[in-house]
Amino acid sequence: MGIKLDILVMAAHPDDAELSCSGTMLAAIAQGKKVGIVDFTRGELGTRGTAEIRLQESAAASQIMGLHARENLELADGFFQNDQASQMKLIQVIRRYQPDIVLANALEDRHPDHGKGAKLAIDACFLAGLRQIKTKDSLEDQVAWRPKHLFHYIQDRYLEPDFVLDVSAHWDTKEKAIRAFKSQFFDPSSSEPMSYISSPEFLKFIEARSREMGHKIGVTYGEGFQSQRKIGLKDFSALL
Repeated sequence: MGIKLDILVMAAHPDDAELSCSGTMLAAIAQGKKVGIVDFTRGELGTRGTAEIRLQESAAASQIMGLHARENLELADGFFQNDQASQMKLIQVIRRYQPDIVLANALEDRHPDHGKGAKLAIDACFLAGLRQIKTKDSLEDQVAWRPKHLFHYIQDRYLEPDFVLDVSAHWDTKEKAIRAFKSQFFDPSSSEPMSYISSPEFLKFIEARSREMGHKIGVTYGEGFQSQRKIGLKDFSALL
């Protein structure tokens, strides 16, 4: 078994996690929590960069954030399915790290991989808790494990959050982690074709979204999440 994680972020593409919930990851790490990412694909269909470059950028972003683990399932960008083969790969990762909380792609978004990634995460998190599904890590049998909570971060399309986390103290580091993906975002010296996310306006949009989420709870920067289950509180001390 790998190191036990408190939070495992699941992302269809390298940079999904950084753009959408790296502030939350940084806040958790600052509290002493162990946090990791599993990217489903290498983003090889992206307009800019290559799969190899994006893996290097992922490693750089991971170092900036101080992640405890990061893996890539190497599923097919654009074409992966929420099928048994993909589910079994993800079940192995869930059982390896035994996270209490999973953060997954948006339930519905501009890029079809995001919605597919959300459904894959939902199904794999459930199936990973069934002991009759047998998996191995190297040569050792894995034990069944189901995360306690599964939440979905919000990506390109606006979705009304069920809750928002304050990430104001970590905005500068979040921005550095995003900019580690140099091939993907605005670079005036790049000779590659322009893409939806490579304009200078896109990173301004990311900041504006975080400010909008923060405004909802009276802070500077926030990250919003959706939950398919009701969120319970033991007492009011957990509220801002």
